[in-house]
Amino acid sequence: MYGGGPPHHPARPGYPAPGYPPQGYGHAPPPQAAPPRPPAPPRKRDPEMTQRSVGKALWLTGMLTGGFLLFRFFLLAPLLYSKNPGLEYSTMLIGAVLAVPMLAVYIWIPRIVDRYDPEPWWALLLCLSWGAIAACGYSALINTSIEGWAYGQTHDKAVASAVGACLSAPVFEEATKAIAIFFMFYAFRREFDGVVDGIIYGTFAALGFAALENVIYYGNAARTEILAHKEGHLETVFLMRGILAPWGHPLYTSMTGIGFGVARETEKTWLKWLAPLAGYSVAVFMHAVWNTAATVSSGLVELMLPMWLLTVAGFGVMVVWLVRRKGKIIRKNLEDEVLMGYLTMQELDLVTSPIGWWKATFSWGGAAGRRFIDAAARLALSKWHSARATRAKKATISADFVVPLRQDLAKFRAEVSQALGRQVPQPQAWRPGMPSPLKPGR
Repeated sequence: MYGGGPPHHPARPGYPAPGYPPQGYGHAPPPQAAPPRPPAPPRKRDPEMTQRSVGKALWLTGMLTGGFLLFRFFLLAPLLYSKNPGLEYSTMLIGAVLAVPMLAVYIWIPRIVDRYDPEPWWALLLCLSWGAIAACGYSALINTSIEGWAYGQTHDKAVASAVGACLSAPVFEEATKAIAIFFMFYAFRREFDGVVDGIIYGTFAALGFAALENVIYYGNAARTEILAHKEGHLETVFLMRGILAPWGHPLYTSMTGIGFGVARETEKTWLKWLAPLAGYSVAVFMHAVWNTAATVSSGLVELMLPMWLLTVAGFGVMVVWLVRRKGKIIRKNLEDEVLMGYLTMQELDLVTSPIGWWKATFSWGGAAGRRFIDAAARLALSKWHSARATRAKKATISADFVVPLRQDLAKFRAEVSQALGRQVPQPQAWRPGMPSPLKPGR
């Protein structure tokens, strides 16, 4: 016997001697191999990637082709066919000086009206540039071709002009402007939530189209003043097109936007196809009525002007109602976020306030506060689309945005705290027995 050691037992074959580590005294046990990491879950393919790629390619191709046509008809044609190119270009410059500043004013009106989840500037600029360049270029080609065909059939310039203004222009100008809305509906679906968005995108495409068209009309009026000595003609045209009836094209194309907006919101397959066609048909009808009145008699335009102004006012009231509806949808879909502890009641009130964006700008973290509001609105609308898709038993990518947007809320809240130099109140989840944080009657 040796003192201090474990009793000796013969080792079993394949096993170390009992009481001793396999390496003997003074040796650490071998490091255990780390269990293999589970493979990372495969990244989900964005189901909208193909649509966005196709949409971008079509938009770029359309812009290049339309831009060439615009250059051909409005910049190259005076040099090739006019007896006085200098006069053509100078009067066109006068038209641009009158049209562009008014455009800069008018584009802010739909931007201000769209108070909840305003559309990103890049999307609005896509529509604006499409209307001003591509839609004008294609419309110039088609309208000129149809007028030329009508003149060849009738040998009457007045008849050919009437065919172009009353038939060709309403059909094809509304079609070319509608392509901008279709691009947003098809390729950038996550930026297209419903009727309000359709109106905004249609309005911006039409404002771009109207601005370029006004350059032409103002230029023609200035040339008439110079050549025919008709003083005051330019002022009259500017008053009609720039002041009294500047929202003609936006009103027409908004009808198409409403159609696409209904298609985005509805759960009925047949309505998704019918609504854009119905909206486009209304746009063509309204455009044709106005152009026909202007072609038949200036006196008829004066008689229609009060009705026209009432129509614009009624449309404005409808847009305000639709915007308020959008705000209620956002609030309803964010109330459970307060109960689950992702939003505070004060943040919910800020997000759904008509002036929440401005409050955030000046008193709640500036850019960080605006990002917080945008993320909260996106979260609400993503949940809304997901619920509608569930009811229709269809899949939607909107469901994949919910969790990341909740994480964004926490990140942007921290940025707001940093910008303010103090900790903003943190949300807490509601528990049974606690008073509800939701205000009654909201």
